[in-house]
Amino acid sequence: MSPPDQSTDSDDRETAFRPAIDAHTHLFPDRLAAAIQRTLSAETDWEFSTPTARDEIEDVLRSVGVEAYVALPYAHEPGLASDLNDWLLERADDSAFLVPFATVHPDDEDPAAVVRDAFEAGARGLKIHCPVQECRPADSRLEPALEVATEYDRPITYHGGTAPMYEGSPYVGADVFEELLESYPGLRVCCAHMGTYETDRFLAFAREYDGVYLDTTFAMSTSAPETMGFDPSSISDATLVELSESIMYGSDFPNIPYPYRNERAGLLERDLPQETARDIFYRTAREYLGLEDDAMLNQN
Repeated sequence: MSPPDQSTDSDDRETAFRPAIDAHTHLFPDRLAAAIQRTLSAETDWEFSTPTARDEIEDVLRSVGVEAYVALPYAHEPGLASDLNDWLLERADDSAFLVPFATVHPDDEDPAAVVRDAFEAGARGLKIHCPVQECRPADSRLEPALEVATEYDRPITYHGGTAPMYEGSPYVGADVFEELLESYPGLRVCCAHMGTYETDRFLAFAREYDGVYLDTTFAMSTSAPETMGFDPSSISDATLVELSESIMYGSDFPNIPYPYRNERAGLLERDLPQETARDIFYRTAREYLGLEDDAMLNQN
């Protein structure tokens, strides 16, 4: 396997990428990071050679022109979310460009308090991994947490699609995601991975609802056909242009079984209009995160 990409590409198309916001990464304590990668390897044929420590992750991202990255935690069982949120917020305090999200488990004793405490401490949004946490996006157990997100006007990133291994799960898919949109029309929500494998349905949601976003994570990688059985070319340039204000770049780093360059290479090869590229790689994430006036992101 090729080592992770830690060098700056010389191709002129890289200027379309810089500066970028990576709206979908993961940062976990060492033991949990290793356990997550072991689980992914056991369920797929993926192998990982990517660093999982914050400093090493940031070295990779900085070297390719990422100006800020969103770290998305998720708690696989109740009682862990608060400690995980605190741990991530502490790492963000020592980082120049880490944007921390929070998580909550549907069976936490007081989901609203978990989320409120995290938002008050600086978390910019909420991450729900529906198949891992065994909950639908609008699960009644999550209602208190969703109400807090609405109150604070914070976005929620969901693993809400069936890819790469959840086609039989009752917790994901366009039908159950639509329940969320109908119940909480005022929320800003992102379905990760372009909503694969029901991409057409999720693109339709982005057209219909102002608050629906998608991220390109994994689905638009040049490795997508072999890693998840999805063809990025099935999403046309015209669609990316049309929905550039609803689509934002993400990588899933470091939980990717290929070099980081593969996440952006296919998008850059499309030679999209400059305005479209700026949206996808930078401006849409700023809007989604509510960082339009944030001092950390004061370019463009």
